[in-house]
Amino acid sequence: MAPVITGFDYRRVPVADGVSLNVAVAGSGSPIVLLHGFPQTHLMWRHVAADLAADHTVICPDLRGYGASDKPAAPVYPKRTMAADVVALARALGHERFALAGHDRGALVAFRAALDHPATITHLACLDVLPTVDMWDVMSGAGAAVGFHLYLMAQPPGLPEKLIAAAPDLFFGHFLDLWAGDPRALPPDVRAAYLDACRRAIPSIVADYRASAGVDAEDDRADRAAGNRLRMPVTVLQQDWGAALGYDAAALWRGWAPDLRHDTVTYGHFMAEEAPADIARALRDLLARTPAMDAP
Repeated sequence: MAPVITGFDYRRVPVADGVSLNVAVAGSGSPIVLLHGFPQTHLMWRHVAADLAADHTVICPDLRGYGASDKPAAPVYPKRTMAADVVALARALGHERFALAGHDRGALVAFRAALDHPATITHLACLDVLPTVDMWDVMSGAGAAVGFHLYLMAQPPGLPEKLIAAAPDLFFGHFLDLWAGDPRALPPDVRAAYLDACRRAIPSIVADYRASAGVDAEDDRADRAAGNRLRMPVTVLQQDWGAALGYDAAALWRGWAPDLRHDTVTYGHFMAEEAPADIARALRDLLARTPAMDAP
């Protein structure tokens, strides 16, 4: 049996077009939705979620195409669609406004939700990403080799799915091993659960990544050209990839978020599992900031 977040209630919630999300919910108080990254599931939030549930309603879904959520066949999974799933999920659970935190792929969904639904998202936290369009802009030269999977999964349907399916545990396990600053943060049962979930979701994971090279980047460019910005308090925590790849991450984020707190951390990529007390504290600090309802 796959691990679960102890003390959380599990359910399946319909969100759109026959798609239902697997979600874990606990706590009471102001709501916060926590979105997982790649190659993980909602389980990555298990420590932070338990901490925050002491005084918040905490909602931890598996994203469309991941974990135990539905995986509709499609060549791309636009972040706009995945963001709409999250808003529909929160509303189905009785929350018209909520805070949103995402890690990795989940942070890109959270970013899109905050741009598309500014009256709904009260606070935003993004862990260890750049906005999609900025990510592609800074990936160049030999340094871009670190993101080889971005280019692989951007290819047309067929090739990436077949290549990954030939050795899924090797492929997904590579990232779990490479990106973990502290491998002890991913105990064997959790690591096995992640690999099993990914093994069952290869086409939809590729569809998520493929969207980033196309429609997601286009949506970001359109928002940037229109001058759209994040209207809510924003916290960004990330490793110092900018030093390695030659960009200023904080400056890139300031272009999107007038009310920004940006911190460079020394943890590995899986920071919610490696330093959960610090991440929970950062989220509590974010939630204590006053939303700017009429921000431009």
